[in-house]
Amino acid sequence: MAEAALDAVRRELREFPAAARELSVPLAVPYLDEPPTPLHFYRDWVCPNRPCIIRNALQHWPALQKWSFPYLRATVGSIEVSVAVTPDGYADAVRGDRFMMPAERRLSLSYVLDVLEGQTQHPGVLYVQKQCSNLLTELPQLLPDLESHVPWASEALGKMPDAVNFWLGDVAAVTSLHKDHYENLYCVVSGEKHFLLHPPSDRPFIPYELYTPATYHLTEEGSFNVVDEEAMEKVPWIPLDPLAPDLARYPSYSQARALCCTVQAGEMLYLPALWFHHVQQSHGCIAVNYWYDMEYDLKYSYFQLLDSLTKASGLD
Repeated sequence: MAEAALDAVRRELREFPAAARELSVPLAVPYLDEPPTPLHFYRDWVCPNRPCIIRNALQHWPALQKWSFPYLRATVGSIEVSVAVTPDGYADAVRGDRFMMPAERRLSLSYVLDVLEGQTQHPGVLYVQKQCSNLLTELPQLLPDLESHVPWASEALGKMPDAVNFWLGDVAAVTSLHKDHYENLYCVVSGEKHFLLHPPSDRPFIPYELYTPATYHLTEEGSFNVVDEEAMEKVPWIPLDPLAPDLARYPSYSQARALCCTVQAGEMLYLPALWFHHVQQSHGCIAVNYWYDMEYDLKYSYFQLLDSLTKASGLD
């Protein structure tokens, strides 16, 4: 009796993503030709938890014309920024049986640009990706070239962003599949970003496992050591690479349906809270994103229930 009930729960969980997709998930990420009004943004995109790419949202930013490597060198080149350094471009990702966090270095932005242009060498892959409002704390000199928030989004959401982040990286730098509890407005200033997205309803097909956290330590000789963070609890993370999924190990993922999109310079992606995303980029891509804390409302509670049922049923 209990096993039959459990099988019924699993069956419903497997069928749920397709039903949700049919009702509310687009076949491709829609484009808007201009920024929406606050009302339309909240009604048409935030409430239904649907992504979109917004053209002509950044045209008034001086950064679109200014932010070249020479300009950054002249304006903020001497400033030291936090840089993630990894042997393979994967920071905050599962590598083997560990959840690996990057080595962090304080490097001048000019030095980072030199490495990206091949003028000098540095061990591993560099990525300016410090996600603690590093644009405001480390590079405030760049603020006149853009906005400290997105006015129509701030009005729609009834709050200011929790963080404004600056991103600059190597083509080899990859963001592994994960989700955030933020409404994310991701703005590409130069180059392009490649997103692979899954709606929250795909959770029954997306595996999580617990991993011992560890950090890369860069030696003076330029090699990387793996050092376990013994004081930290194990980290739940997605072990699967959506670009080359191991379907023998994670067969359920074959039933998930990803949306893939490229965000070009001058475009803004609205990435709703709780959407799973995997990110790649062109070499030397420059971007800024705004994180607005999500509302912990019924949508959040529904996702937590879906997450809990997936774990309890053994689908994870």
